[in-house]
Amino acid sequence: MSLPEKYSHLDVETRWMLEWEARGVFRWDESATREDLFVVDTPPPTVSGSLHLGHVFSYTQTDLIVRFQRMRGKKIFYPMGWDDNGLPTERRVQNKYGIRCNPTLPFQSGWEPTDAGDRKDPIEVSRQNFIDACAILTEADETVFEDLWRRLSLSVDWKQTYATISKHSIKVSQLSFLDLVKKGYLYQAESPTMWDVDFKSALAQADLEDRPKQGAFHEIRFEVEGGGEFVIATTRPELLVSCISVVAHPSDTRYQPFFGKNAITPLFEAAVPILPAEHADPEKGTGIMMVCTFGDNQDVEWWKKSHLPAKAVISPEGRILPVDFTKAPFLSRAPERAASFWASLQGLKVEQARRKIAELLATEGSGVGGVGRALVGEPKTVEQMVKYYEKGDRPIEFITTRQWFVKLLDFKKEFIEQGRKITWHPEHMRARYENWVEGLMHDWCISRQRYFGVPFPVWYPIDENGVTQYEKPIFAENLPCDPLNDIPPGYTASQRGQAGGFQGDPDVMDTWATSSVCPQLMSHWGIDESRHQKLFPMDIRPQGHDIIRTWAFYTIAKAWMHSKEIPWKHIVLSGWILDPDRKKMSKSKGNVVTPGHLLEQYSSDAVRYWAARARLGVDTAFDEKVLKVGQKLSTKIFNASKFVLMQCDQVLEGKPSPGTESITRPLDLAFVDSLGAAVEEATTAFAEFDYAQALQVTETAFWDFCDNYVELVKARAYSGDDAGKLSAVATLSWALKTFLRLLAPIMPYITEEVWSWRFAKETGNASVHLAPWPTTGELTNRGDKNLLTLVSAAVSEVRSAKSSQQKSLGAQLSSLNLTGGAGDLEGLSVVLDDLCGAGRVTVTDTKLLVGEVPEGKLFTAQVSFAE
Repeated sequence: MSLPEKYSHLDVETRWMLEWEARGVFRWDESATREDLFVVDTPPPTVSGSLHLGHVFSYTQTDLIVRFQRMRGKKIFYPMGWDDNGLPTERRVQNKYGIRCNPTLPFQSGWEPTDAGDRKDPIEVSRQNFIDACAILTEADETVFEDLWRRLSLSVDWKQTYATISKHSIKVSQLSFLDLVKKGYLYQAESPTMWDVDFKSALAQADLEDRPKQGAFHEIRFEVEGGGEFVIATTRPELLVSCISVVAHPSDTRYQPFFGKNAITPLFEAAVPILPAEHADPEKGTGIMMVCTFGDNQDVEWWKKSHLPAKAVISPEGRILPVDFTKAPFLSRAPERAASFWASLQGLKVEQARRKIAELLATEGSGVGGVGRALVGEPKTVEQMVKYYEKGDRPIEFITTRQWFVKLLDFKKEFIEQGRKITWHPEHMRARYENWVEGLMHDWCISRQRYFGVPFPVWYPIDENGVTQYEKPIFAENLPCDPLNDIPPGYTASQRGQAGGFQGDPDVMDTWATSSVCPQLMSHWGIDESRHQKLFPMDIRPQGHDIIRTWAFYTIAKAWMHSKEIPWKHIVLSGWILDPDRKKMSKSKGNVVTPGHLLEQYSSDAVRYWAARARLGVDTAFDEKVLKVGQKLSTKIFNASKFVLMQCDQVLEGKPSPGTESITRPLDLAFVDSLGAAVEEATTAFAEFDYAQALQVTETAFWDFCDNYVELVKARAYSGDDAGKLSAVATLSWALKTFLRLLAPIMPYITEEVWSWRFAKETGNASVHLAPWPTTGELTNRGDKNLLTLVSAAVSEVRSAKSSQQKSLGAQLSSLNLTGGAGDLEGLSVVLDDLCGAGRVTVTDTKLLVGEVPEGKLFTAQVSFAE
């Protein structure tokens, strides 16, 4: 057998990557029954830029589990998806091409996007041209992503690839929408909505994150109608004009005399009721607070209960709107004066308006009686946590808009029960899920005021007066549907936007509305019932722990709403990759490491080894030293395999490797027992998704094999009697086959390469990845692994004795005296030939002496060297 001299990972990876695809090694067998299947709900990565090490980390961990299940005999359904719609994609397209969507513009045939370059002013394009630009960029990104995943050797079936903006995904998402409407889980309402003023879109609670922001408490003096005053502390004085009431805790004696009276707002001199409210904290600020429309979630909730009018003053673009102080709800006692103040605020951004109104309160005032300074003292700087859209740059606002909502708040109990039917890995992550469900404060807003997404399959009639009748939606029957291009039954194209005609819903669905039916997308729910029944519920959902509140929760909620089922049996949660400062790697933070150069330098196997070292749910700091360890292991597999196979060739002379029935010598049986125990432990760990423990057990056993057993058996394999040689070779052969299979999920390239040298032909398994997972059932006999401990300890003492006299480990000995306990020496006596072979001394020159040894040792060795 001709074996390569050196291992070139780049050549090997390219060759096997093409070979696997050509053979269809990882294809789904559609004839398999559900009992034979292992089904993966693969996370579709967001196609908006480049993949980084965090992606490599989590996706590799999924692949480890999948490869183990495949070798256990499962038929694998393992797709790959691309999450290519949504706000991140639109922002990337806007920045790259320097364009902005203007839905009022007509479609321009033949237009193609070009890189913005140094162009600063964005070009406005039609809705369809903008969508086409998004599709062009995402398609290019998907090609790059797929190339990386293939190189990393994710064993997915590339024929089962999907995209969240494809016609198929749009159809399933729209089927989901219509099913929720039919079952009463979905409604439309015009109400205060969490809003990003830069993206100009509604948001859901799960889209938000808290960020620290420096603000300032402004203490503002209010007049009480009929006499009296009080001071309110607020960080948002620009909302003063939108104040609809003032509240204090019912038990707060300071303000009880004011309940039922009106307060007069400074500057704008509007009368607002002073009311008791349980949520007012007497210990916070001055204990009395404004309710504005809308400053935060508490304001929204209070407004809903109060039945007071809303006073909207912030536009969807985040600027101050005009106000008429002569009419309700902004009616002022001094409308001209209020208007003069407001004129200096109108059109400003929120932050600008905040600074300007502070100046007015400090100088123009309007304290008690309409005179004096309303701002008490100077603003006090405060660090506060403010809610942002996770991809946004400015704090969110509450803007009143018409949106579609999925009912969540009524079903918290059901969602928690569904979560408890799923096995969580690690288990403690379930608490995060339940805490999120219990803390929900809003139904799920699923509509977004964007363009590159799944359209709502809805039209609205327009009455003869030109008023859109939102309460009479027309739902599409033929899907997929784009209501801005398609026409509802009974209408003509000329009636679009006309009185007596119709208009299509202009919004698109939240990207999570599609991602939440990922299992149904791949099971073809609503399209192919037999396929759906075979694949749903799925076996595992791998994902990051940071999106439990979004992807995991929404998928569980949708599965319950559609079919009262769980979407998968297990959820497998990976941790984050941290930078050297122990901050999460993310594109938004600019601290990511892309994997390309690491794959080039260290190999895909080494990168996978690094990912396999980290346990589920545990955040891991990136350490390039681990890649070097993985590279070293790959090299050791290559070299040790060459040695074993050359030993086999020398002894077998072209014959097949012997079975385990040929393993007869005590040392070999002891090693077999030891490796068998490792196989059992690694198998148990992998079956519980603890691939890191499986790797640790396997790696320890492999290095022990290389450093101890191979050295012990080398002499016998070269020059022992026929039975001894055959036993050694049978053990070496079975051990190598076993290690290659144990390591195949983690290091697929080097193991496949070595497997192809001999075992592909011998076993009839052309790929190690289709070979059966090793079991102790393959063994005919097993010995006592404790014997291996004894002989390894003795060899270690011999090596130490040689090193202490500055001799090479291969130096020939003229005598060896081993001292130890009687029982240990008796055990050692049955493998004395192998011990002497490894120590380079004859049995006749070796003495086993019963005697005392230092604590912590089994033996001591005294040696003499041959001339």
